[in-house]
Amino acid sequence: MKILITGSNGLLGQKLVSLLYLKPEITLIATARGANRDEIYEDYIYESMDITSEENVLKVFRKHKPDAVIHTAAMTHVDQCELNKEACVDQNITSVKHIVKACKEVGAFLLHVSTDFIFDGTRGPLTEEEIPNPVNYYGWTKWEAEKAVENSGLKWAIARTVLVFGVVQDMSRSNIVLWVKNNLEQKKEINVVNDQWRTPTLAEDLAMGCWLIVKNQAEGIFNISGEEMLSPYELAHKVADVWKLDKGLIKQADSSTFTQPALRPPKTGFIIDKAKKQLGYKPHTLEEGLDLLKEQLT
Repeated sequence: MKILITGSNGLLGQKLVSLLYLKPEITLIATARGANRDEIYEDYIYESMDITSEENVLKVFRKHKPDAVIHTAAMTHVDQCELNKEACVDQNITSVKHIVKACKEVGAFLLHVSTDFIFDGTRGPLTEEEIPNPVNYYGWTKWEAEKAVENSGLKWAIARTVLVFGVVQDMSRSNIVLWVKNNLEQKKEINVVNDQWRTPTLAEDLAMGCWLIVKNQAEGIFNISGEEMLSPYELAHKVADVWKLDKGLIKQADSSTFTQPALRPPKTGFIIDKAKKQLGYKPHTLEEGLDLLKEQLT
């Protein structure tokens, strides 16, 4: 099977490359904007591809004719999306339409990666049947992208995820676990929200969930996340426990005290029963995920 990944330089993208590279039945085509930041492995194809350019996308797809596409590339910085709406639409909606068109042309199965931020956060954890109602521009663009995929006429799947953490080579962005660890190691006080709830997701688990969907050509929407629901404040404490850092530096904060351009949904998190039953998806516990991350950073 020939699998093309978009956003292969990102956290999820690099984890997918690591996972799929080891599978002899897979021919891997990794794509991202600019140079390849993940050069640990050899003997796989890397193509620089600008997802906002229809011409560029079609050219790469026509050249490689993938059987399946895992579309991870997106503008995910929530506040930047609020401040730069045109770029957000380009990267999160227009690009998806280009990917859909290219998949149609080559007959590829499309797996699109989405987010808990399509919901308003009035309740959680959520099943795949929950009705989206985004509270910020990022969430709106991701919901629009989902609709473009659902109405594409393709064989498609959507993997929704929550608060992904992990570490890879040459990361362009940090994540909450690394942010907490790095600040506490530097003996810096941090304010962490205690009135939002999520089911944090280890990047390796999300990559495995994506592979299980593609391997089984499983169609529809799947929640792919961790199982443990907790606040960022509680998560920060768990990070401090694993790295044996000073929990006294972690201060509780109400989300209303943060002046951020974009609203955050208070309570999301996912029920992952469908993925467990239909795909055999089995995420690490949060403690196992943090231990694995500690091992990788040692």
